[in-house]
Amino acid sequence: MNRLAPFKRIVIKIGSALLVDPTLGLKRDWLESVAADIAMLRAADREVLVVSSGAIALGRGVLGLRRGALRLEESQAAAACGQIELARAWSASLAQHALSAGQVLLTLGDTENRRRYLNARATISTLLKLGAVPVINENDTVATNEIRYGDNDRLAARVATMTDADLLILLSDIDGLYTAPPTDNPQAQFVAHVAAVTPEIEAMAGAAGSELSRGGMRTKVEAGRIATAAGAAMAITDGKRPNPVSALDAGGRATWFAASGKPGTARRKWIAGQLATTGTLTLDEGAVRALRSGKSLLPAGVRGVSGVFSRGDAVAILGPDGAEIGRGLIAYDAAEAAEIAGCKSERIGEILGYEGRAEMVHRDDLVLRETGPAGANRGEQVE
Repeated sequence: MNRLAPFKRIVIKIGSALLVDPTLGLKRDWLESVAADIAMLRAADREVLVVSSGAIALGRGVLGLRRGALRLEESQAAAACGQIELARAWSASLAQHALSAGQVLLTLGDTENRRRYLNARATISTLLKLGAVPVINENDTVATNEIRYGDNDRLAARVATMTDADLLILLSDIDGLYTAPPTDNPQAQFVAHVAAVTPEIEAMAGAAGSELSRGGMRTKVEAGRIATAAGAAMAITDGKRPNPVSALDAGGRATWFAASGKPGTARRKWIAGQLATTGTLTLDEGAVRALRSGKSLLPAGVRGVSGVFSRGDAVAILGPDGAEIGRGLIAYDAAEAAEIAGCKSERIGEILGYEGRAEMVHRDDLVLRETGPAGANRGEQVE
């Protein structure tokens, strides 16, 4: 059926239970089947990111830690050892298909703090541009909340948002959402399509503390809210079978969550309406025209910098007359921005002493206001 054909950038989230057997360790055959699925998507010109759990589960085996609950410091030690094993396993499996794996360790904080968000997004974007498959995991050695609450589903949704993915696939030990947790209610009915994450949909996921709750179906529904609001569709499907992504592509059973907008548009609305600006950039007319045509903001077009801001903060962008024409996420601290304002990008290294980004505000981090009835300058058209 080629259900995945409409999607160009796909995030695949994999839980520990799918990847690691508590007794036998890494499920190597299953992992290799997923790597084959990724190679299939890549051959069809799809970009693929993987959010993979499993570091703590693998590290327990390496360190010989007992089964059952671990103390926090034991979990972090297991993650430190297991992360090496996890990266090695992904690298070896993808290499069989001439694909390179790039490891990225994140916490939820990295996707909420604007400075760290920009750094992480730039790294992941570069890996994709160079043809690698980013393999992302929470940084369990330092991120206590992720270990305590199992937020890898939400982390995957944040990654989808950060990277403008148009599909998030959650491989699960259940084939989708039911009207009630099926282990508790034999009469529960399968839900094939979710148009919007409503309180009724949330109630279907079960109460906190149930088997299909936090770390289970509840966090998957929370992930659906995050991903769909940012313009990505989401699918929950059975990941236990071999080649689970190929099965989904062929029309396999899944719950599909509909996206509420286009990737990037929702994020630009977030920039425009939900962030308080901490400074301003005043541009010359040539820079304004460049932005209107879809270009990034280069230092050469900036005539004035004011305010106290850090890299990743939201700033107001003003035209020569002082009127606000848009907002964006700044790539430099205020002092650095003031130093390079009006200069060609080639001189950034000479002025600052290091080679920074060529753009003061990248077009992906920019939203422009409408300027006329024709609507030709809406920010969402800055692609």
